[in-house]
Amino acid sequence: MTSFERVARTIRGETTDRTPVYGWVSANLDREISEKYGSVAAFEDHYEFDMAHIFGGPSSFDNEAYQKIRESGEELTPDIALSYPLLSPDHEDAYEDIRRAIAQHKERDRFCYVQTPGFFEHFNGLFGIENQLCYLLLYEDEIDELYRRQAEWTCAFADHCIDCGADMIHISDDWGAQKGLMFSPDFWYRHIFPNLKKVVDHVHRRGKFVSLHSDGCIVPVVDGVVEAGLDLLHPWQETAGMSYDLYLDRYADRFALLGGICIQSTLGFGDYARLEREIRRVFSLLRGKRWICCTTHFVQNHCTMDELDFAFDLIYRLARGEE
Repeated sequence: MTSFERVARTIRGETTDRTPVYGWVSANLDREISEKYGSVAAFEDHYEFDMAHIFGGPSSFDNEAYQKIRESGEELTPDIALSYPLLSPDHEDAYEDIRRAIAQHKERDRFCYVQTPGFFEHFNGLFGIENQLCYLLLYEDEIDELYRRQAEWTCAFADHCIDCGADMIHISDDWGAQKGLMFSPDFWYRHIFPNLKKVVDHVHRRGKFVSLHSDGCIVPVVDGVVEAGLDLLHPWQETAGMSYDLYLDRYADRFALLGGICIQSTLGFGDYARLEREIRRVFSLLRGKRWICCTTHFVQNHCTMDELDFAFDLIYRLARGEE
């Protein structure tokens, strides 16, 4: 069974030969991994990663125009942002890095997913999170229109990524804090849900999967995630009050999980006994389910290479049922 087949079958809830494995390792440990293995790609080959997380492509924001507004001393509010159209996603040369990365990973038969901006998280980058939280109340109609425009842009972006060979579109949109959403469920259902569903439906019409990354506790809207039709969620954050019992009892037949190796509490703290115990616990709960073993976020730079290897040596064995 190829890595692509293994991941696709896991997402669909079908039988596979083993648990698929991946890890968000490159962002903070590129230098350390490269010093030991020669490159991050060599590390991924060593542990036979089944997936590839692809970044790149054009931006939807006219950052140069927005920067001029900031430099003028004027507050960049949603009504002002609406006066500037989003940049076109249709410049083919902007996808060359995505096209090249997918081709390289497809040589290893990996399942490739491309990250795209969500809504709340994306506009945090434009306004700042504190400002946007205020704007949700002060400029609700304008925020709704900005999100609607972004959804249209994302559908076009997804088409280009799929044409490049992407197997899944991965929407990054952090909604959760440690104990709940950063806004009301009502706001989510009125302003995020319809735009999320528009993107999901569009990608599904192209015959591809759609996944979501959202940190924190999103329990109040998980039923909405199901209704939107998402195929996979990353992560399912136990440390934010999202128990695996809840997933297994209510959602295991509705969508797959990517994650399980917690960056907030488990990997990177030098406690090897606890690390091993936690990895084994998660495998005992999720192995054989719609689960792809992965880190819950990017491994942080306080994690040593010895600990990273220890974790993935164990994951490699457990995924293959060697113990």
